[in-house]
Amino acid sequence: MTDVAPDADEAEGRSGGRPVHRPPALVVGVGAVRGVTAAEVGALIDAALAGHDPGSVRVVAAKAGEPGIVAAARERGWPVVSYPAEILAGVAVPNPSELVRGHAGTPSVAEASALHAARMYGRGGELIVPKIKSGRVTVAVARLVPHAVRVPGAAR
Repeated sequence: MTDVAPDADEAEGRSGGRPVHRPPALVVGVGAVRGVTAAEVGALIDAALAGHDPGSVRVVAAKAGEPGIVAAARERGWPVVSYPAEILAGVAVPNPSELVRGHAGTPSVAEASALHAARMYGRGGELIVPKIKSGRVTVAVARLVPHAVRVPGAAR
């Protein structure tokens, strides 16, 4: 069955008993220094997700091809997407960094990646874990606002 996001009726308690499936709704944004290990990335992702359901992670948005990020995501069964610095530079974030801009060409990688991916996979996104740093990695978590999808033939 196709994932079905809650519609207005379901959100107000009027689901009528029809099945409602919620797709994974969290996006983890990761920025890192070249050569970061999967263990470093994984430990910070796990810390950022404390109190959240890791099963609700839809995707990891990160620096393209960084082996430590890719390996940490793969260990958790999550796909990785990446966006160019030009796209990330256009995303408003609460904690921009001129240091990051100097190295990455954008004032944010983790927060901007998480927010941009949430917007790409849903109607929008909200940062629920602003960037946290540990050594050579930075992580942020966004919740996507899903698209409402109606099941054909479902009673209202």
